[in-house]
Amino acid sequence: MRIKSAPPARRATMQIAAFACAAVVLAMAPSRQARADAQIDPRASALIEQLGLQASPTAARDQPGWSKPTRIVVARADPAQLTALQAVAPGVELVAAAQGEALAGQLAGAQATIGLCDAATLAAAKSLHWIQALSVGVERCVTVPGLAERGIVLTNMQRTSGLPIAEHAIAMTLALARGLPRLIRQQQAGEWREDDTGMREIGGRTLLVVGLGGIGTEVARRAHGLGMRVTAIRNSSREGPDFVAKVGLPSELMAFAADADVVVNATPLTPETTGIFDERFFAAMKKGGYFISVGRGQSTITADLVAALNSGQLGGAGLDVTEPEPLPAGHPLWAMPNVIISPHISAASDAQGERYWILVAENLRRYVAGEPLLNVVDIKRGY
Repeated sequence: MRIKSAPPARRATMQIAAFACAAVVLAMAPSRQARADAQIDPRASALIEQLGLQASPTAARDQPGWSKPTRIVVARADPAQLTALQAVAPGVELVAAAQGEALAGQLAGAQATIGLCDAATLAAAKSLHWIQALSVGVERCVTVPGLAERGIVLTNMQRTSGLPIAEHAIAMTLALARGLPRLIRQQQAGEWREDDTGMREIGGRTLLVVGLGGIGTEVARRAHGLGMRVTAIRNSSREGPDFVAKVGLPSELMAFAADADVVVNATPLTPETTGIFDERFFAAMKKGGYFISVGRGQSTITADLVAALNSGQLGGAGLDVTEPEPLPAGHPLWAMPNVIISPHISAASDAQGERYWILVAENLRRYVAGEPLLNVVDIKRGY
């Protein structure tokens, strides 16, 4: 059957109407975008750009089981923080997490939690769909039974703590290189000793970052800025920023260790990274090298670390994380003169808390609006 074309006059009328509709759509688009942009805290936009935070390719509303939440239980928020969160979640009941049986009652009607992820939470919150972790490491959360099976979306604090942790790692490296542990002990004893034994420069030396994620990238950036040659191991690919000279895969860890004067452990804790820093690894490093650990203590075999320090194979260690943790009184590491220990506080700073709650508020705003969330965790990978 032949389709007849419209008469010229009618075609002209149709074209005018089409152009008019297009003009209306184009005129409306900027105003809609402006309204959407106006909802975003400028501090959140700046943080996303500064840290390179990644949004999920899938909008929250397109995740199976999503609906606009009616109740969200929030842990570890003070009244001011809770008020700030409420401002980006109009119409949603935000509840400060209680203790004991009262918490179970709160969770019963909650679709999301902030700062709560354990078996009891999942058991009580039958409608739970989203968990915002208040930490970078989520190894305890991803192993909670039912998390993956129920399709719960998990987001974390990835990259937000990279800045202070990287500074901590570099501070430990410099302290060891300049002999500060010994000098501080001499100061406390009131001793003036003009002994420069073991003083080093770090410029031109090689620093290996194991785990080139948010934290590892910031460590690499700072080490490069201090004149170090930076190499890295990452799980996903051989790609890295311009300030990293070479990126390898986990299978190449020993070869990269052999070239390293300083190794920084910035790995997440997974079955693959548990115990990877062992006798064989420390033996592969350059003699007298430094080991800095700001990832997770369970990635290091502590007895092997102690042996490497005692033998002189390692020249020193800076540990913000240990295994076990806390490190028990009387442990050999406490008394070693070439070891610096901090009690898992490398993420702390005067600016860190604000970054955390800016990200929490932005993800809350996105979840309520059904938009793509930031820092969505791959539960199978564990980070």
